[in-house]
Amino acid sequence: MDDLLKGLNIYLVGMMGTGKSTLAKIIAEMMNYRVLDTDSIIEQLAGQSISEIFAEMGEAEFRQLETQVLKQVAVQTRTVVATGGGIILSQANWYYLRQGLTIWLDVPTPLLADRLRSDTSRPLLQNVDLDTKLSQLMQQRRSLYAESDLQMQISTARPPRAVAEDIIATIPSVLRKPPEYIGDKN
Repeated sequence: MDDLLKGLNIYLVGMMGTGKSTLAKIIAEMMNYRVLDTDSIIEQLAGQSISEIFAEMGEAEFRQLETQVLKQVAVQTRTVVATGGGIILSQANWYYLRQGLTIWLDVPTPLLADRLRSDTSRPLLQNVDLDTKLSQLMQQRRSLYAESDLQMQISTARPPRAVAEDIIATIPSVLRKPPEYIGDKN
């Protein structure tokens, strides 16, 4: 697999609750890659949780931090990166994401709602109707997620390892193969 990827980073994108952090760890382990989580790095750098950053600095400031972190992460190789759900909102971020292989974890909104119902750590889900907010976010972001190299539809609750195996098995289908050398026939 690494022969095909040539050290490219793998970026997992998708809505919150799709399992990006969990799957990044499993895929990295299976491929002998490093794993990084942009939200975790932001929290370490800021010394605050994502919710605290949103509350104190606002979403715009958080998005700037996210771009700075992604820029630093993009220079790595052989790394699986779990990204924040909104990382695709910035065109600047796509510059970095396109240097690797982007995989959209596409999970239906009702399944996301089930996963996130008891999660109080998500700043965009505070004091809102969960189903409505998730539908709105997905509507705003779907076309951006769709710019990914690979879309993995995850429609049922399957074990994360099985999903990771499916992702790894599907990666070769989206990698550009070098054209075969056509030598002179003279």
